Amino acid sequence: MTLMQLVWTLVKILIMVGFLLNLAGVLTWADRRQSAMIQHRIGPNRASVTLFGREFRILGLLHTAADGIKFFTKEDFMPVRADRLLFALAPILSMGAVFTLLAVVPFGDTICPHQFALHFPNVFVGPAVQRNGLCAIDLKSGYYPIDLTVAPLSVGVLYVFAMAGQGIIGAAIAGWSSDNKFSLMGALRAASQMVSYEVTLGLSLIGAMMIYGTVRLDDMVRWQSENAWGIFVQPLAFFLFFAASVAENKRIPFDLPEAESELVSGYFTEYAGMKFGMFYFAEYAEIVTGSMLLVTIFLGGWALPFFHRDGITIAFGRLQVVRALVPHVWMIVLGVLAFFAKVVVVCWIQCFVRWSLPRFRYDQLMKLGWRVLLPASLANILVTGVVWLALDNAGPAVSDALSILADVTQAFVALAMTYFVARAVIGLLTPVRHERTLLGSSADAAAKSGGTKTEPMQA
Repeated sequence: MTLMQLVWTLVKILIMVGFLLNLAGVLTWADRRQSAMIQHRIGPNRASVTLFGREFRILGLLHTAADGIKFFTKEDFMPVRADRLLFALAPILSMGAVFTLLAVVPFGDTICPHQFALHFPNVFVGPAVQRNGLCAIDLKSGYYPIDLTVAPLSVGVLYVFAMAGQGIIGAAIAGWSSDNKFSLMGALRAASQMVSYEVTLGLSLIGAMMIYGTVRLDDMVRWQSENAWGIFVQPLAFFLFFAASVAENKRIPFDLPEAESELVSGYFTEYAGMKFGMFYFAEYAEIVTGSMLLVTIFLGGWALPFFHRDGITIAFGRLQVVRALVPHVWMIVLGVLAFFAKVVVVCWIQCFVRWSLPRFRYDQLMKLGWRVLLPASLANILVTGVVWLALDNAGPAVSDALSILADVTQAFVALAMTYFVARAVIGLLTPVRHERTLLGSSADAAAKSGGTKTEPMQA
């Protein structure tokens, strides 16, 4: 490994870890504030700073800072009969398993340093690179392609499965080592739940790997960039993967291992201080990593509709509508920003799910995994194989029609993204109007009759 490659590896690690840590912190705030907005109640309004005689709450962001201070300053309690080594090791395993997944997630297309060298200092206005193929390698000058993946392993998805399974160990050890029956029950629930839904999680990707023809995540993104996003070619697998990933994160409505009404806090009941903070933060980090995988495999990764390595090409089959070459550096920057923006949107949707659905019973949770999601994932594999073989032997006419259909899906995604971005901008610029809403016929009748009268309370 050359010095330049080592520097780039460190930069990629800082980008991915920094994004994960910051977004996980923002999600703790979003959970509080968004839940209050969805459920029409007061949100995070207690933590405030007084300046010049006025209180500033900064949209509830100070609650996140207060949580951090609390974790670092709270007493690090440990039960008397707990296994000291395993008790301390469990939060490390839970949090470490999440960060290892970042190694194989690509957040951008391959950088071609040779192109930068050829056109420097006019790199921002220089010509684009080739749309397909490998970047040029100049051994004499020491220019190597730079994959925007921390560790571009050839095993890809298989590494994800191996590392994601380590989270079960942390939860099981935490519950067993705490010397607490509620913690042990939560650990057993967590282990059985995560094992059950990991089966669906893995099987839901088999159909995608059959179509993409690879297990490398970056090659999956390139296939989607040249054809159609995975959500169009594997719609059932997309929803199966999303549901299974939420269950893997142990979030509402799948938070049975830590159900407060039944198990206090589940497998981390006895944890306090920063050890509890690591479990707490690992849950939000799992949301981010799960969203990254969902975006990479089903939502095009860094790819945008009609945006390719060499620029913008709007075409439907052999009919080319627009062709514009864009410098390589701008396509890389746009791809990286697109990837992180998609991850933020998926995380935001998961917050909606958390505060919109009630918690399942445990028997319902297991039945959903084994009797609904697992058969559906197996059926998806069968149907994908049959359809893929039929289309592969259908001839060039069907192949051309599918190519046009793929371009139509790209156009649909482009229009949908434009619409939602415009709606978001309009919503942010529109002043908020608070209106009092009366719920129920009795409240409506009382309001029409002039309101209710309150009599003095009698002892």
